[in-house]
Amino acid sequence: MKKSGIEKETAAKKPESYPKIAVIGTGYWGKNLVRNFYGLQALSVICDNDKERLEVLSRDYPGVDVMHSIDEVLLRSDIQAVAIATPAETHATIVRKALSAGKDVFVEKPLCLSVEEGQTLVTLARDQGRILMVGHLLWYHPAVLKVKELIDSGELGRIQYIYSNRLNMGKIRREENILWSFAPHDISVILGLLGEMPDSIMSQGGNYLHQQIADVTVTLLSFPSGVKAHIFVSWLHPFKEQKLIVVGERKMAVFNDLEKVDKLLLYPHTIDWKNQIPIANKADAQTVELDPVEPLEAECRHFLESVQSRESPRTDGNEGVRVLSVLQQCQEALEKKPSSSTQTQAASAEKYFAHASAYIDDEVVIGDETSIWHFSHILKGSTIGTQCKIGQNVVVGPNVKVGNGVKIQNNVSVYEGVTLEDFVFCGPSMVFTNVINPRSEIRRMDELKPTLVKTGATFGANCTILCGTTIGKYAFIGAGAMVTKDVPDYALVVGTPAKIKGWMCECGVKLTLNNDKAVCRCGKQYAKTQLGISKLN
Repeated sequence: MKKSGIEKETAAKKPESYPKIAVIGTGYWGKNLVRNFYGLQALSVICDNDKERLEVLSRDYPGVDVMHSIDEVLLRSDIQAVAIATPAETHATIVRKALSAGKDVFVEKPLCLSVEEGQTLVTLARDQGRILMVGHLLWYHPAVLKVKELIDSGELGRIQYIYSNRLNMGKIRREENILWSFAPHDISVILGLLGEMPDSIMSQGGNYLHQQIADVTVTLLSFPSGVKAHIFVSWLHPFKEQKLIVVGERKMAVFNDLEKVDKLLLYPHTIDWKNQIPIANKADAQTVELDPVEPLEAECRHFLESVQSRESPRTDGNEGVRVLSVLQQCQEALEKKPSSSTQTQAASAEKYFAHASAYIDDEVVIGDETSIWHFSHILKGSTIGTQCKIGQNVVVGPNVKVGNGVKIQNNVSVYEGVTLEDFVFCGPSMVFTNVINPRSEIRRMDELKPTLVKTGATFGANCTILCGTTIGKYAFIGAGAMVTKDVPDYALVVGTPAKIKGWMCECGVKLTLNNDKAVCRCGKQYAKTQLGISKLN
């Protein structure tokens, strides 16, 4: 059996060969660093400003010096590296001092509290020739490393979305909100698993114990590849939960860190399509064997070996800055206020519903009894009719007209140039385009090719509609189809490119023609014409 990366690290060096280290800060998490570095025979100094705590640690860890002054620790020539576990707002100052003193640095998450500070620290570490590592612990957990391996090998298939929960009724901080306290772990893992940065970030939260500090936040990250990631963190939850779910087109991985056994399960669920309807086929969970390694011990060992080898650690300063960048954008989204209070008043007056996370620009008209759900955006100049259902992560506009009774499912963008008449149904993740030959560097908004979708048309999930086409009334576009030309009224089209495979009644039932005529079970009658079929009654 091949050894994992952690097993190789564990066997790579003898404890007595490790450099001597000082742990600065021995509170809630720092005491765990003390325990692990001591177990690795690398701990030389413990530094804290709590005298009673130092007295206890001095008894528990014989042979280790205890000190009150960080400056005095940094003057010691026998200390090659420091591990910092102080409050987050002190990180930047202490890391800067340690790097300037010629020490290699391990700092608990987050690296600091701003991207600018983080970039300064990364530059300083490079100029000083020092190792800078951030304590993103999950990257030393065998389950996360295994999920990364499964993604990279293609076993999960194309990744569709990632869902992460980190919830507890636990330690409530006042120096940072829940986003900065809990979410760095999940952001670090998601960025590493996908290997890309998000191009869109939305975040909302609630401040219940202190009006300036969020206790609960929900964040949505959208990536250029099309993957969505959802992060839910809270320290006001009735029970502890730490789960990471990665949904791929072939398999779904579930990492439950609170399970004593079977922390990582694979679910090989599949989706079949029958009569253009998705059918879920559930399969039994498969247990994934993991190395019995304590993640924190592996993390501490990895830092010590990086100090020895002078190789950049897995979670280096640059990785810390990437996480900071996402955190900062989440915070900005969290603090974003509605553009004007008149939006809420208008919503009430017009009797439509918009979820708190939805964004509705000025100069938008929305009809009564329409609902707009999580993270959707209605852009300037758009008109939406009455009794419409706009799902999650939908973009409409600018300057788009949507008729009455239209349903737009999750992850659909209705761009400028597209018109939807009444009672159109847009299935999940279907795609409209509006420019035939786009180039990123060439503006072509004055070359839009309009797409008209007539009353009652249905689009199956993941189909694509080439711009400049007209979709006839009550036409039915099959899931995954690629439409490149006009579709007649009542036509059923499937495939790539889409071809007519039959005809559909207004009620959504496929018609059977006999002598160029059809009578649907709902009673409606149709006759074949030169252009397709037409309704007789």
